[in-house]
Amino acid sequence: METTQQAGEPGAAERRRRELLEAADRVVLRDGPRASMNAIAAEAGITKPILYRHFGDKAGLYQALAVRHTDALLDSLRAALDAPAERRSRVESTLDTYLAAIEARPQVYRFLMHPAEDSHAAERGFDVGLHSAPLLRRLGEELADVIGERVDLGPGGERLARIWGHGIVGMMHAAGDWWLGERPCDRAELVTGLTDLLWGRLATAGNRVDGPGF
Repeated sequence: METTQQAGEPGAAERRRRELLEAADRVVLRDGPRASMNAIAAEAGITKPILYRHFGDKAGLYQALAVRHTDALLDSLRAALDAPAERRSRVESTLDTYLAAIEARPQVYRFLMHPAEDSHAAERGFDVGLHSAPLLRRLGEELADVIGERVDLGPGGERLARIWGHGIVGMMHAAGDWWLGERPCDRAELVTGLTDLLWGRLATAGNRVDGPGF
C-alpha cells in the first residue's frame, strides 16, 4: 500500500505514476480496448481508489497513456524526417515508421483509437472519440510545423502546411486503420502506394532558403 510519506518524497509521485502507466501498458498489450481500471489496478498491485487518486478516472488514465505513446511516436517520426536521405526516401521512412508502430503494438493502437464493444457498465460512459481526436490533431500540427519550416510553399504557405499536415495524418490514420484490420498487402506495398499518392506537388516544391531542408 502507498503511504503519505512515500507520496511526499521528492519525485515519488512522478515515479509512482510512471510505474502505474507501465502496469497499464502491460494490461493494454494483453486486453486492448477491453482493458479495465480493475485489471490495471490488479496488475499494479493496488486498489482501484488508489488508481483513481493518480489519474481521476479512465479518461485521465487514457490521456496519460496517449501522451506517453504519442510523444514516443513523434520522436520516431521526427528522426525519420531528419534522416540524411533524399526527400522521397524520408517520406517513405516516415510513413513506414507510423505503420510499424501500430503494427508492433496493435492492442495499444486499438485501445487509443477504438472503443470496446463489451466495456464494463461502469466504464461505458468513456468516449474514446472525444479523446482520440486531439491525438490526431496534435500529430497534424506537428507535421504542419515540419513542412512549414522546411518547404517553400509561397504565399499562404503556413496555411497550406497545416492543410497538408492534417491531410497527411488523416491519410496515414485511415489507411493504417484499414490495413491493420484487413492486412490486404504487406507494409512495404502500403508505404509505396501512399508515397506515390503524396508524390505530386511536394516532389517539385523547393526548399526554403532559411530552413533546414526537406
